[in-house]
Amino acid sequence: MHTQRMGVTAKYHKGAWWVFINHRGQRKAKKVGDRPTAFEVARKIRQRLTEGDLGLFSSDTGPTLSIYATDWLTGGEAARKASTHRFYHFNLRLHVLPTLGDKPVSRITRADCRDLMVACRKKGLKPASMRGVNRTLSVVLSQAVEDTLLPANPAFRMGKYLRTGDELPPEIQPLTQGQTHALVEQAEKSFPEYAPLFLCALRTGMRLGELLALEWGDIDFGERCIHVRRNRVAGRLTSTKNKQRRRVDMSLMLTDALKRLRTARKRAALKAGQPASSSVFLTPQGQSVDGDNLRSRVFYRVLEQAELPKIRLHDLRHTYASLLIQQGESLAYVQQQLGHSSIQVTVDVYGHLIPGANRAAVDRLDAQPTRNPDATSVAAVGSVNPRK
Repeated sequence: MHTQRMGVTAKYHKGAWWVFINHRGQRKAKKVGDRPTAFEVARKIRQRLTEGDLGLFSSDTGPTLSIYATDWLTGGEAARKASTHRFYHFNLRLHVLPTLGDKPVSRITRADCRDLMVACRKKGLKPASMRGVNRTLSVVLSQAVEDTLLPANPAFRMGKYLRTGDELPPEIQPLTQGQTHALVEQAEKSFPEYAPLFLCALRTGMRLGELLALEWGDIDFGERCIHVRRNRVAGRLTSTKNKQRRRVDMSLMLTDALKRLRTARKRAALKAGQPASSSVFLTPQGQSVDGDNLRSRVFYRVLEQAELPKIRLHDLRHTYASLLIQQGESLAYVQQQLGHSSIQVTVDVYGHLIPGANRAAVDRLDAQPTRNPDATSVAAVGSVNPRK
């Protein structure tokens, strides 16, 4: 005999008491007053369902994904990294909610998740971006499962719908050494206040958030190194990626540029009668640099003026790594400088750049094998007919 599933629970969730109902595949959530009221309501609902009263499901089916995801995003902001929160917010706003936002959370199915992936692919999203969208939806629906709004997460294990097929993997676009000098020279002409930032990116491989969070106390001019300790995302200081601190070597050119910048800052602060800012990179107005504005209003214009390929700002990090590898530095050193969590990450991203021009090695494969005189004579003797 098949047993019909029924579940009615009272639970404190996000500052309020709720009653969650799961009966015969139908789900509903209702915000109630205090704790005693919630448990009393849950008791009465169990009694009604036991008696066969399904009027509870006649209209309201619980919060929509838009309402639920927005509450989830806001409620958990303090408990997640700023970069992670921004990632979730971006994917929900641009991709998930425009497609599934009006659907009740309790009615979201596997087919809906597949439809979202189809919609993302039609927009031209790359596989990596699609995986990010799916991961965002899956995290939200995992919370819905915990809140008993869903029996299982329909967005879990969507890998086969995210495969690349015949799409080529993305390629990094590093600049040549000559192009890096052209970029810095153009920045010094058009945006001199940002030229040291671009030079620092090209000579250290630091991420944009790490550059924006850099402070003078992080720089050791005597040892010519930078201690990367923090990250800045959406104006907020946070830990570095993978929460790893690292030491990055500085070139002579970068050391001299940062020394000149520090001297200029001290003079400006003394003239204004104010203490110098601890931040290394600032706007001409002395404010913190906004990463989005830096890309759109400065970096892309410098590339255009210098007649350089339109690359991403993050490709300056790739440029740094590729130039190190081209001059023969080990992947272990590159990993240390970039702050990768493991050398496998470095190999996966930059392994194909390792110089492999050893044509003499493959030419030796073409060489004819040397005949062994003794072996030849033995073969010859063995071929003689003993009857003759």
